[in-house]
Amino acid sequence: TGRFLAHSIAHPLAQRRATAVTSRSGDAIRLSGVSLHNLQRLNVAVPLNRLVCVTGVSGSGKSTLVRQVLRENLAHLVARRRGRAALQGCEAIDGWQAIRRVLEVDQTPIGKTPRSSPATYLGIWDDIRAVYAQTEEARVRGYKANRFSFNVGGGRCAACEGQGIKTIEMSFLPNVKVPCEVCNGARFNRETLDVLYKGKSIGDVLAMNVDAAVEFFHAHAKVRHALSLLRDVGLGYLTLGQQSPTLSGGEAQRLKLVTELAKVKPGVENKNAALYLLDEPTVGLHMGDVEKLIVVLQRLVDAGNSVVVIEHNLDVIAEADWIIDMGPEGGEKGGKVVAAGAPEKIAKAKTHTGRALAAFLSR
Repeated sequence: TGRFLAHSIAHPLAQRRATAVTSRSGDAIRLSGVSLHNLQRLNVAVPLNRLVCVTGVSGSGKSTLVRQVLRENLAHLVARRRGRAALQGCEAIDGWQAIRRVLEVDQTPIGKTPRSSPATYLGIWDDIRAVYAQTEEARVRGYKANRFSFNVGGGRCAACEGQGIKTIEMSFLPNVKVPCEVCNGARFNRETLDVLYKGKSIGDVLAMNVDAAVEFFHAHAKVRHALSLLRDVGLGYLTLGQQSPTLSGGEAQRLKLVTELAKVKPGVENKNAALYLLDEPTVGLHMGDVEKLIVVLQRLVDAGNSVVVIEHNLDVIAEADWIIDMGPEGGEKGGKVVAAGAPEKIAKAKTHTGRALAAFLSR
């Protein structure tokens, strides 16, 4: 039952994951009487525990359905856990009770200051600080975990206040950022950097890339698990201390998704199932990054979550479990569900998406 991503050479994701048939396989969020903008009193079922792709030409009503009707109403219902509430753009929504959280994941930066980094965003920096606080040298000196924080005084470099960089104002030109001349970008003072774990200082860890850190923290399960997820989605080249504003939109998006994956414990039922919404997440991504994004989305579904993606990229569409095709055209000639089903079914439909997908899969 493999599905193929149609490139000119064998594709790493050529064999599609098999979707397990579970007791929840029939669950779906059902929207009735959807009427907003050009949507024409639709009745739509969005399967849960699946990767669902909403497709169609521009102006066909995709964003209205997903963002303005599905997201807005579910966010309100899930937050208040009440079935009776004023609904926007539809008459009724059923099946939403299985969802515990609703999150829209976009490519906006994960942080705007140099103090934000992959390690802090993943929530593992506190665990790493605890590792250094437990070393013999730290105990002898009386250092606690806060000594290894670059956000408070005591252990951080006083010259740059733990940022590792200094900003030089250039009057009429853009400001220039240069490494701190005191700590050379290490963020900590000399006394803090004297404390070593496995021969590395806390500053060395910040400069370490994810691939190396997975092995370095092999004995620390939580840290290793989060870093392994980053490596698996192709972000092994990032350093733990890389400043968040320097991450690309695609990197930031994958980091957000990995943060969600890290919350799921292997072998433990996910009792906090979420619905993730993404609006054209492949915009600006290289083909190789699209592959890695698909892997993350599939792993989120495998962990018991639901994913709804608005997308034109045929790589993503071909890998979906279910497709909701909007159309048949845009504007006043759109606003209808012209086809719904697995990609193989959509490829047989006489719609714009169906014809494009059929040609794509035939290659």
